[in-house]
Amino acid sequence: MSIVLGIGASHSTLMNTHWDKVVHTDRAEAFRDGLATARDRIVEARPDVVVLVGSNHFRGFWLDLIPSFTMGVGEVVAAGDGGTPKGPQKTDPEFARALAQYLVDAGTEVAISARLQIDHGQSHAIQYLLDGIDVPVVPLVVNVFAAPLPTLTRVAELGRNIAQAIESIGDRRVAIVASGGLSHQLPWPSDWTAPEGEDEEFLVEAWLNGRGEWERYDKRRREIIVGAQPTIFPEFDEQFLRDLEHGDLQKYTQWTSEQIAENAGNGGQELRTWLMMAAALGFAPGKTLAYSPMPEWLTGMGVAVIEPESTPGEKNS
Repeated sequence: MSIVLGIGASHSTLMNTHWDKVVHTDRAEAFRDGLATARDRIVEARPDVVVLVGSNHFRGFWLDLIPSFTMGVGEVVAAGDGGTPKGPQKTDPEFARALAQYLVDAGTEVAISARLQIDHGQSHAIQYLLDGIDVPVVPLVVNVFAAPLPTLTRVAELGRNIAQAIESIGDRRVAIVASGGLSHQLPWPSDWTAPEGEDEEFLVEAWLNGRGEWERYDKRRREIIVGAQPTIFPEFDEQFLRDLEHGDLQKYTQWTSEQIAENAGNGGQELRTWLMMAAALGFAPGKTLAYSPMPEWLTGMGVAVIEPESTPGEKNS
């Protein structure tokens, strides 16, 4: 058995907390419907486990320790931020540890956590894509906010090795879910070592000192985010999704972080999760299920699916 499905989906806690402020209702409903379709595809694929690739938002990782890649290999606890699920999540530690060991042996080291706290970078996907599906998750958290960020080449290499690891372990049907993106610009400091103004200074203080008490910083943090000027790049998003449909996402693995920021905003760094998922699926052609530029949620909201390529006359079983 092997990878049975790949899903890429945007996330935004404003989808939970600010639905009543939505102006582009048709766009919001189209994205929500796309998530529902993706969930149905996961049900049809019947995975035994979901590898959930998502980003950090300074609730489980802080500037005192923030690896490029971290895999949850034991307990997984969701922070419950922004109306997303809270508390312990169903896991498969045996599979997670075997997966982490293979990745290290293959030269793509991941940090491990036996008690991983995830935030909406993963739990938004659990909420909408895995709702009612009794399946364990193996979270893989990618650092996308605190430079230096992992290169896109390294992201793709890790994705390819995830696929090889799953084939090697051989006893699980696995879905890969990527949570994050598409384009958006968040009011983060461009350089956390040199914040400009009181808001940026506050955010860096929260990033450094928030371990174990992120709620203490959350009210002002959300005020800063909600007050941000929406900045979305729909032309980039639409091209990215066309490239996904044509199986051409590999070209982005040659981009730099600076190119991502210029074309998709600093929040576009989350596209690393999509590229890792696509690499695990061999950059096979996919299908866009929805795209909605949502200034109310500060993000270009997309959801897409990639089916694994199989030999003629053969389906994954």
